[in-house]
Amino acid sequence: MSHRPVPPATDPDFTPPGLGRRFGALVIDWVLCLLVSNFFADPVTDGWAPVLVLVVEYAFFLGLFAQTPGMYVTRIRCLSWADGGRIGIGRGLLRGLLLALVVPALIMDDKRRGVHDRLAGSVIAPAPPRPAAR
Repeated sequence: MSHRPVPPATDPDFTPPGLGRRFGALVIDWVLCLLVSNFFADPVTDGWAPVLVLVVEYAFFLGLFAQTPGMYVTRIRCLSWADGGRIGIGRGLLRGLLLALVVPALIMDDKRRGVHDRLAGSVIAPAPPRPAAR
């Protein structure tokens, strides 16, 4: 008998992680974006560079792994609202672009889904516990 997780949209017990973990993940990802953008631009004078890296990071990591490096550290993940699976690169890109606008992220519903999450069909959820090291 296999246990399939209940999609967040139909899970009456779904509880989103706190805003502190989300903000922590974003800070970690932003610092990484500043470091990476140093390879091709000056992030201080070229403000677009770290934003571009953030959008690409979200498309790649959320699309393929459901977590950015910052989300991994803070133990959260980004899932499809409808089925609980990965959102894919296209929706990860859309979510990153909308997040870069900042305002959509500040307008949240009762499940802490910002406009960027609702338009991308995604939700931030707690990550499952990591396996214990041997």
